[in-house]
Amino acid sequence: MDPVFLDRLQFAITTVYHFFFVPLTLGLGIMVAVMQTVYVRTGDEVYKKMTKFWGKLFVINFAMGVVTGIVQEFQFGMNWSEYSRFMGDIFGAPLAIEALAAFFLESVFIGLWIFGWDRLPKAVHALTIWLVAIGANISALWILVANSFMQQPVGYQIVETANGAQAQMTDFGALLTNPNVWMQFPHVLTAGFTTAAFFVLGISAWHLLRKPAPEHTEMFQRSFRWAAIYGLIGVVLVIFIGHSQMQHTVRTQPMKVAAAEGLFQTEGPAGLSLLTIGTLDGKEEVFSIRVPYVLSILAYNDPNAVVEGLNDIQAQYEEQYGPGRDYMPPVAVTYWSFRAMVGAGFVMLFLAAWAVLRVYQGRVEGSRRLLWVLPFAILLPYLATSTGWIMTEVGRQPWIVFGLLFTDQSASPNVTAAMVATSTVVFTLIYGALMVAEIFLLFYFVRRPDNVFVEAHTEPPDDMPMAF
Repeated sequence: MDPVFLDRLQFAITTVYHFFFVPLTLGLGIMVAVMQTVYVRTGDEVYKKMTKFWGKLFVINFAMGVVTGIVQEFQFGMNWSEYSRFMGDIFGAPLAIEALAAFFLESVFIGLWIFGWDRLPKAVHALTIWLVAIGANISALWILVANSFMQQPVGYQIVETANGAQAQMTDFGALLTNPNVWMQFPHVLTAGFTTAAFFVLGISAWHLLRKPAPEHTEMFQRSFRWAAIYGLIGVVLVIFIGHSQMQHTVRTQPMKVAAAEGLFQTEGPAGLSLLTIGTLDGKEEVFSIRVPYVLSILAYNDPNAVVEGLNDIQAQYEEQYGPGRDYMPPVAVTYWSFRAMVGAGFVMLFLAAWAVLRVYQGRVEGSRRLLWVLPFAILLPYLATSTGWIMTEVGRQPWIVFGLLFTDQSASPNVTAAMVATSTVVFTLIYGALMVAEIFLLFYFVRRPDNVFVEAHTEPPDDMPMAF
């Protein structure tokens, strides 16, 4: 089997595993920080309970995110040494800053937050969780600075060295102001808001269905109200920012947009594909539903705009980058991942609007259908974020750095398929075990809202697998 394919598969598996934890960390950290701030300002003990309950789940998720992210760093050198040689001068800088300026910040202050209850002044203690939340989101920003260079290279020059061509940074400011960063980062940030909102909505709905003890009822009612509003704002922003991101991608990576629509022939005006059944190879199309003009509007805000198809872009790239190579990404994967992302997004929009309506009407606990649906809806943002990243990365193929370096030129030359297959199996099993541990811990503490952070002078209960 092709070792490059296995390298890609391994990195995809580790990335998707890691990204299960990232959006919840980004969004829930901010939500917990706001809850604690309200508690400090009002002295309302319900907000303290909310902060401790959701903060405990945040810490479990945060720890798993750290563990699963470390492996990716090693893969750059082990599986993708040619990529690291070519890109190290540029890619290494934002990753180093992310570790030193963001990861250390959140790692230090999460310890102070966990162990600082009733030891630090209330305002100082609240500040620690804000620093954790800010650090997590700054960490995401630096990762996206590095990734955005792969999507839209800026601020570099190509230098010939004894080991071959190498990209060297000429303008660090250009990396920071890369237009792709400021499309990606707000999209990831608001996706984090949405993930946290549906996480809190689903768990709160589950408790409200089970009729929690009187001392917990108000906590879950308020959590539901907060999450409904947080979620509606988040998903609306995700959709609007995603629209702007698509318009940017049309200009920088038109092949990705054409693949996401299964558009092989240039059209003007272009219709949006709702569903296409066929091989998605441009040769056979069994059935297709397209909405006229919509793709032109989405891409250019002009119902009569011409949207280039895959075949014409292929011809342009052959002229620009050289003949004899297929510049089209895997169309079926790009097409269906885009639909899964968008479909999940609009379902979340409907559910968040429904939840806000019931909050406004004061009928949350009487809307049993909504309460039954929301625990299952926790999976929707994970589906959307995972398929969104799959579309982003697969849709860039065959480039690992767009316009500069091909993926099949980037793998480690002395790593065999057997090596990669073995490590992939090992990583998958370990990550699977970590996922089981995470789900077990979350379920354990979700079902026991009394098990909040344990004070220093108390002993943890015998059946508690983890105590803070």
